[in-house]
Order: sequence, then structure tokens, then C-alpha cells
Amino acid sequence: MKTLKIAALVLAFAGLSVAAKAQSTSSTSTTTNGGIRYSIGVEAGVPTGNFNNAYKWNLGGSLQADIPVANQLFVTVNAGYNNVFGETLNVAGGKVEVPNVQLIPVKAGLKFFPVSNFYVQGEAGAAFLLNKSDFFNDKSVAFVYAPQIGVQFPVSASGNFIDAGVRYEGTTKYSSAFNASKVNFVGVRVAYGF
Repeated sequence: MKTLKIAALVLAFAGLSVAAKAQSTSSTSTTTNGGIRYSIGVEAGVPTGNFNNAYKWNLGGSLQADIPVANQLFVTVNAGYNNVFGETLNVAGGKVEVPNVQLIPVKAGLKFFPVSNFYVQGEAGAAFLLNKSDFFNDKSVAFVYAPQIGVQFPVSASGNFIDAGVRYEGTTKYSSAFNASKVNFVGVRVAYGF
């Protein structure tokens, strides 16, 4: 079932790529007077690795600023919120509710447009665990990294745009004793930019 969800995400991304190719205006020129682009987005994902044994999916949102530093190259600053929904597990003949993981990731990175409207992006930073007391973790902050590919295309003459990307996001361990305390998922971000 999770493979089907990932396949659906990839197909959606491919459809957005085709739609973006049909646009005639380059998204790399879509900036404010100061050159900075802002976007607010919705994020969703599917846990991967050992993390998907107890978690179903995640939903969240983020704010991002893209700051131009060179032709087709931007520095990104991103902050958001992610809630990863826990499953109900059968353990020793009883049901156990796995608590949700609530995170605030704060990341910075680079976004590069090798061709018009298509970008590759890499970000890293810190992910703050808001509900540490629900787990047996000895850390409330972990290193987070997120490589992403996406498309960005204009939706109005005033410079507004849609930014849609697919990424893998992973953290280091929140507990030195448990490898399963890493948070990993494949997700999408669909954002409105201005």
C-alpha cells in the first residue's frame, strides 16, 4: 500500500512537470522587488525504513524564502511543522496506540534551476521534537536533511507561482539507544509563492 502511495506521488509530480513545461514564462524571474521569493506550502509524506513500522503518514506546512545569490541559484530558508501519525499496533494480544511525532524542522540550503522551471534543492538544519515526553528519547533536537526536486511555474502576471516538489527527509536519532528513533519519509510540498 505504501508503494502505491509513493507511486501516486511520483505520478502527480510528473503531471506537474508536464504542466510546467507548457508555461512560457521562466519561474526564475519570479521575485519580489528585493529579489526574494516567499512561499507557503502544505506538506504530506509516507514514512520509510524502520520508521514506517509504527507510523502511517505525515501532514504539515511550511514557510520558505528563496534568496537569489547568482543566476538560477537561490539560498533557501525554511521552517514548518510536521505531524507524523502513529498507528494502532497489536502487541501481546492487546492494542497499543503509537503517539504522533510532532516536529518543527528549521532548514537552510540551496535551490538551483538547471533548466527553466525545474529545480534541485538540498537543505539541512535541525528538527525539534515537540512531544519528547511521549517517547523514551534522550534528545529533543536532531539533525535533519532534505534533498528535493521540483517544478515552479507562474500562475499570474504579477509574479505569483506554484512550487511543487518531491523530497526525501531524514533525521538523526532522537534516542541514542534506538535506531528506530530516526524520522524518515518521502514527501511532497505544494506551495503558493509570491
